[in-house]
Formats: sequence, C-alpha cells, structure tokens
Amino acid sequence: MVSSRGQSKGCLATFVERKIRFYVAIKMDDRTKDSMFLAIGFLYNTLTSKLLKTFTVGRGKEFAYFEQVETEFGIPMYFADAYAAWQRGSNENSNGLLREFFPKKTDLAKVTLDKVTEALVLINSRPRKYLGFKTPFDMFKHEIRKLI
Repeated sequence: MVSSRGQSKGCLATFVERKIRFYVAIKMDDRTKDSMFLAIGFLYNTLTSKLLKTFTVGRGKEFAYFEQVETEFGIPMYFADAYAAWQRGSNENSNGLLREFFPKKTDLAKVTLDKVTEALVLINSRPRKYLGFKTPFDMFKHEIRKLI
C-alpha cells in the first residue's frame, strides 16, 4: 500500500494469511525490491515459517527478488495476472479496511508504528463470517497451538 503519488515514498508491505485472514502490515521506507525483501525476511523471522506456505503478489517492481525469496525462505511466489486484482482478493479487501484508517492522501512515511499496530489490532479483531464469526486473532492462536 503506497502513499499518494508524488507525495511520499513511504509505504506498507501488506500480507494476508488466506486460511485464517490474519492481516499484517510492515512499514517500508520505499517501494524498492530491497525494502520488500527486508519486509518479507522480517515477516518470515517473526511469524513461524510453518504458517507461510506461498505468496501471491502483484506485478510491481518491488517483487523483483522473487527468486531469492523462494531460494532463501523456501516460499513459492505466484504473480497475479495483470489487471486481475481479484486474484489477490483477500489482500485487496484487507487493504481497503486499512484505508479506512489511512486514506489515500495520508503520507504513510509519517504514520507511526503505534498507529499501524492499532489499526491492525482492530482489523484482526473483527469477526468474519468466513471464519464462523471468529476473529483472525482467534484463528491465529488456534493455528499456533496446533504447531506446538
């Protein structure tokens, strides 16, 4: 998710676990492949690697390191077709929820980590029909318990 064009280079790398709809956003300084690789590395090292099976990504330049991600982390990356946002529907929907907190005109470089965390807690605390009206947090705890 990027700041409005020309205003700022600040952006958020967003990830959704498709089974439990757990949503994560990581602040990045810019939209370069190096920043995205660091964000994916942070995600991999923070969450258990057993929860990360695949990535389905857009076609942006920030995913140029896809081969290194696949090799280093063992996570296959799939690219959505051009102009086919529905192929990443969970991520697009979650980004829309995050835009309620940070509208398009927001300079994401100035958004604090506390504000991002607060928004993610609220989003992941919403009951979802898909999850039998449980929250992504509840499902995340359940998945972690299964791994232990």
